[in-house]
Amino acid sequence: MYRSEHPKPQFMRKTWENLNGIWEFERDTACSGEERGLFSAGAAYTEKINVPFCPESPLSGIGNRDFMPSVWYRRKFTVKKENLGGRIFLHFGAVDYEAAVYINGIKSGAHKGGYVSFKTDITPYVHEGENVLCVHAKDDTRNRLVPSGKQSEQYASYGCFYTRTTGIWQTVWLEYVPETHIETVKYFPDADAGALVVQARLCGAGEFSVETAYGGKPTGSARALTSGGLVTLCVPLTEKHLWRLGKGGLYDVTLSFGKDEVQSYFGLRKIEYRDMKFYLNGESVFQRLVLDQGFYPEGVYTAPSDEELLADIRRGKAAGFNGARLHEKVFEERYLYHCDKEGYLVWGEYPNWGLDISYGEAVHPVLNEWLEEVERDFNHPAIVGWCPFNETWDVNGRKQDDRVLETVYRATKAADPTRPVIDTSGNYHVVTDIYDIHCYEQDPEKFAAVFEPLKTTGEFEDFMPRQSYTKGQLFFVSEYGGTAWAALTGWGYGNAPKTEEEWYARVRALTDALLDNPNIFAFCYTQLTDVEQEQNGLYTYDRKPKFDVKKLHAIFSRKAAAEE
Repeated sequence: MYRSEHPKPQFMRKTWENLNGIWEFERDTACSGEERGLFSAGAAYTEKINVPFCPESPLSGIGNRDFMPSVWYRRKFTVKKENLGGRIFLHFGAVDYEAAVYINGIKSGAHKGGYVSFKTDITPYVHEGENVLCVHAKDDTRNRLVPSGKQSEQYASYGCFYTRTTGIWQTVWLEYVPETHIETVKYFPDADAGALVVQARLCGAGEFSVETAYGGKPTGSARALTSGGLVTLCVPLTEKHLWRLGKGGLYDVTLSFGKDEVQSYFGLRKIEYRDMKFYLNGESVFQRLVLDQGFYPEGVYTAPSDEELLADIRRGKAAGFNGARLHEKVFEERYLYHCDKEGYLVWGEYPNWGLDISYGEAVHPVLNEWLEEVERDFNHPAIVGWCPFNETWDVNGRKQDDRVLETVYRATKAADPTRPVIDTSGNYHVVTDIYDIHCYEQDPEKFAAVFEPLKTTGEFEDFMPRQSYTKGQLFFVSEYGGTAWAALTGWGYGNAPKTEEEWYARVRALTDALLDNPNIFAFCYTQLTDVEQEQNGLYTYDRKPKFDVKKLHAIFSRKAAAEE
């Protein structure tokens, strides 16, 4: 069993080869593998691993839950003579945390950052016939300058920290690409004008063309002669099909440059944040989001199948949500592809926990990888906002360095001026487009009282220090609920209701307080599924519903005051 689907649905070439499956594997506890020559074809490896599942996971075939500061992977692959005429790119969906890549014993690439995709050009290092690929991954969850999200820095999972992920945890693949080729592409859909602006980076000279279609019917094209570099084209669309909530609706795109051809897609939609509301295609929509942490009992960070990625989205929709806050993790592109198809709104987030931002140098690891994430996922219509930090805190008496948040916020705005940015979800805000808070008060009357001034006067007094709300600023309750349940063996928030009806009544009252407030445009309920010992999900960790899903749908999906 391995993940065989194309990992990058928005940028697909036919000339690709999936390298997932059984690899050789070696633990390198003393980090001496490079000195011992583990990158060589003849070095002894003692285990096998099922890539792309991390060695902590049962699906990997290893299942080791202890710390692994250094691990090595090796496999062989074959290159045909006809594939040596252009460039050969080796892609990694994600390797946690620091990766070095060796081809035939020679170091051919490196990357630092455990959550985003990277590639290396291995053309100079391969030859016709059999080649040897080695990957060395180093990870130190206890390092204050290594972002690790919800991975436990203790031996075992505890609280809201769970099983670690080390090394390769997303698909590895090869691409055979002509010398003249398309490097990257960005889409700027104009829903009002019914047009698509395409910005592409090209290598080489020739004619670059863009062709669009909807449901198999051509809807427009544009082309230009170019000597490479950055090229911008506008495609007037002959038919306007808006990307819609709960339905999606995607245009197919064919990009051509010389002999290079890429299959892609885009969504035609307009998002606006104004007048204390969120508008999708001119219509006020309340964002009913659920917190999704993207953990799986058999795969840890990696879904056991592509079908399970889609199933989690449909579980959220069945429970009454129209989107998710992707929490403390950069999700794989296949998940975002399904969101695009399903019309499921998402906020992109970064796994900043583990990073001590009371030190200014913390800006370096987060900024580099975060900007790679914004670049990678820019084209997804489902993404309606960015949030690079979650719950930033002071550490051991050292105040958070506000410059870290401000720098990352401003860099994000420069990289993507089309979406809003929340500097840090919950606290402590420094500069943000949207004011959000986390509130886990379980007494419905006290919970409602927190937001009553916002409802009646537009004022809000934050219960967190060092930050204050400005009247008229967009307001998002980005974590609430997480209500404990009597059947728990782990933990949830508050005293567990004794009966299901009491649980429904509490969650309904908490949710009504937000839906009935015209000055709140979004909520995010904690959470979609249990994760190990944190058992406040609407579904169990193995994805079984804990409550009547129809009743949940009625609670979360009813019309909001902001939609009147």
